[in-house]
Amino acid sequence: MDKQQPMIVINGLKKYFTISSGLFGRNKQIVKAVDDVSLTINKGEIVGLVGESGSGKTTLARVILNLTRPSESSVIVDGVDITRATKEEEKRLRSEIAVVFQDPASNLNPRQTVESSIMRPLILHGKRKAEARVIARVALNLVKMDERYLNSYPHQLSGGQLQRIAIARALVLKPKIMILDEPTSALDISVQAQILNLLLDLQKSMGLTYLVITHDLNVIRYMSDRIAVMYLGKLVEIGPTSEVVNKAKHPYTQGLMAASPILDPKLRGEKKHLMCGDPGSLINIPKGCRFSPRCPHSDERCKSSSPGDYKINPLHKVSCFLYEG
Repeated sequence: MDKQQPMIVINGLKKYFTISSGLFGRNKQIVKAVDDVSLTINKGEIVGLVGESGSGKTTLARVILNLTRPSESSVIVDGVDITRATKEEEKRLRSEIAVVFQDPASNLNPRQTVESSIMRPLILHGKRKAEARVIARVALNLVKMDERYLNSYPHQLSGGQLQRIAIARALVLKPKIMILDEPTSALDISVQAQILNLLLDLQKSMGLTYLVITHDLNVIRYMSDRIAVMYLGKLVEIGPTSEVVNKAKHPYTQGLMAASPILDPKLRGEKKHLMCGDPGSLINIPKGCRFSPRCPHSDERCKSSSPGDYKINPLHKVSCFLYEG
């Protein structure tokens, strides 16, 4: 499998929202949810996207899914510019990109059986019910669930079982790309491990490309080939998982890693330097480097100018003046 074949190409992407307030909505504020983001995800790769709440991760995913239009630039998915796609290309992309959400219970119709929920995407794409029924059974086997659950309703299943159903439903159209938005955050620890192993097995056997969005850095460490770190609408660091986890360069990434629980008992005595200050707001973005109000290395230049992307090596980039030149 050629991992250098790009499946998602994002170049200088921007997504701004306008918020109206005051009498008759006269006061306008711009929310720069995604601001000049560039990212390429190759075929068969697992990229983890991390950052605090409000950093723009979900908005970026919505643009990739074509659920919201970009304000500037575009996203190319499997060779197709989603902003200029024909109806045929849009139909193909809808089957090639699947998404698994955080809370599967809220995304399954409580009045429909498991079988009906899994069959629904197939029916919407023109499959006959008999054929859709067969595919639903195959999908249920892929996620290691017995066919007897096909006649169950969501309220009769556990959280782990519901997530398996959600994954099965995502697989029925044979996607090439899966966006996993907090796929395990609503599950118990032991169930999380089962779901993560299932997702990794499916990725290897089906050659899938994953974009994993999560707050859980331990999930990212376990699953990802590369990690992209987002802060207030911008990517501040991206690189191979081992480098970003063990040799984080951006002060924000270092703060995230320090805030993550240490699972190895031998390392729990190490002193951590935790981030200070509030996460910040996409409405009132500071001038210059967006992390400067919380950064221990901040100086006057950081407060007035935005850093570019500097290469630590060909695969590892960081947006911080500390690594200029």
